[in-house]
Amino acid sequence: MSAQTFDFHHGRHHQAYVTNLNNLVKSSPMESQSLDELIKASYNDASKAGVFNNAAQVWNHTFFWNCMKPHGGGAPSGQFAQAIERDCGGLDKFKEQFKAAAVGQFGSGWAWLVADRGQLKIAATANAVTPLAQGQTPLLTCDVWEHAYYLDYQNRRPDFVQAFLDHLVNWDFVAQNLSKAC
Repeated sequence: MSAQTFDFHHGRHHQAYVTNLNNLVKSSPMESQSLDELIKASYNDASKAGVFNNAAQVWNHTFFWNCMKPHGGGAPSGQFAQAIERDCGGLDKFKEQFKAAAVGQFGSGWAWLVADRGQLKIAATANAVTPLAQGQTPLLTCDVWEHAYYLDYQNRRPDFVQAFLDHLVNWDFVAQNLSKAC
């Protein structure tokens, strides 16, 4: 990910969600709620769609930044590697399925690895939807909104997702999320 993409993505898109959310909840009972609480309280409530969209995008983006690290990628280890083998058929199959979910997401959204009832599952969500609102535990995400990759990859979403998996994933963060889910 280039510095320009990171600056636009984090400094402008993510920051806009933070600013919008702060303005939406200012001087309301929701102002003191955590992001998790805001997401759960506003999910599927049309009267709170603005709060949900902005809160979920703040949460999703913050989570996404933690899913990456310089010189990331490679292979996971320990219990997480065993879980990938058990539930996804190994790292190569996991990458194939995760990439298919990311590339196949129509329009804007996210690809996820989640823990759901003790099993790893791959999912895709549209727009701001987060598995957190659906009772699943997010472990890994890849942002597939165009602003996440367009400056570096133009319309080549598959190349972006492959680079994310091969060079950016922070497997330590993912493993920590799994240990919290169990």
